[in-house]
Amino acid sequence: MHAAAIDDAAKALLLAWDVAREQVTPRMSSVQLNALLAVERSEGLNLGGLAAELGMLLSSASRLCDRLVASGMVERVPGRADRREIALYLTPASRTLLAELRRIRRRALTGVLEKMSSGGRAALLRGLTEFAAAAEEGNGSASAQTA
Repeated sequence: MHAAAIDDAAKALLLAWDVAREQVTPRMSSVQLNALLAVERSEGLNLGGLAAELGMLLSSASRLCDRLVASGMVERVPGRADRREIALYLTPASRTLLAELRRIRRRALTGVLEKMSSGGRAALLRGLTEFAAAAEEGNGSASAQTA
């Protein structure tokens, strides 16, 4: 295994993620951002689904959702089949925030990728694609996905 070498090499990629997140969401925790991403992947997700996706207790997911609703990032809508169950949806503000996060991150990545050879870029893409598939298979969920 080359885990240590990959861990060292991945620092630049992770730094790009962190810098973009700090620029766009300086007052939002990584848990809050992950919740937005989970809702984005599964619009209409209920609290139980959010808790499962984030690996947290239902009560913790409920408090997290309360904070996201209060900050205007998530909207609660009564469920169609069961009005007692709520469905979670992104607001226009959170969609804008996620789009800006991706734009800044991709701009930073482009600057680095332009310095690489085309063969290096192709190899990186193949490797990361295979890595993502293996991670998703191992997790049994889409939780490895990010903005």
